[in-house]
Amino acid sequence: MSNHAEAGLRERKRVATQRSIQHAALTLALERGMDKMTIEEISRIAKISPRTFFNYFPSKDAALVGDVPGFTSDESLEAFVHGGPDAPLLPQLADLLVTNLLPIEEDREIHLLRRTVLRENTQLIGMRMATLRGFEMRLQDAIERRLAADDPSLASDKESLTEQALLFTLIAVATTRHAWRCWADSVGQVTLSERVKASFGEVYKIALQTR
Repeated sequence: MSNHAEAGLRERKRVATQRSIQHAALTLALERGMDKMTIEEISRIAKISPRTFFNYFPSKDAALVGDVPGFTSDESLEAFVHGGPDAPLLPQLADLLVTNLLPIEEDREIHLLRRTVLRENTQLIGMRMATLRGFEMRLQDAIERRLAADDPSLASDKESLTEQALLFTLIAVATTRHAWRCWADSVGQVTLSERVKASFGEVYKIALQTR
């Protein structure tokens, strides 16, 4: 087996173990409440040792909240940054987010379980929002780089550049949340990718109408 194949196998095993831990934790939380479950029980159901559990999550709350989302493809990120000033920003933002939301779309069950657990345990919502902050900051950095590449005059005005990047970031985050909630409520009638593109399309249409 080549080094590349071995690395791919290790990554698939890592993802599968991480999913098993989260599924066990979320299921137990719904069945008996998060305060009444233990890391030992989560580990037993996930078929791992408690020591392995801590290789993935520092606490049972962290397993419930889930891992920090990230960009799955550096290539897609760089393609967005260098998209060029003639390409509309919002549709390209949609394409970037669709590419990096595929892992969510491929595991709808985990995310719907988490949604229910967060609704029943609102104290976890702040923790979940904190995990999303890192993704938001990286997205803002990518947008800032894109704006600077598209408009050299804006690149020289750091304050305006940051403010514009923040505005586009918050629009993107809000639009993605809208898409995710519509997708989660759709009972599988549309894919998350389709819903993201539709939500961004509506925002883009509104932006054109207000010019």
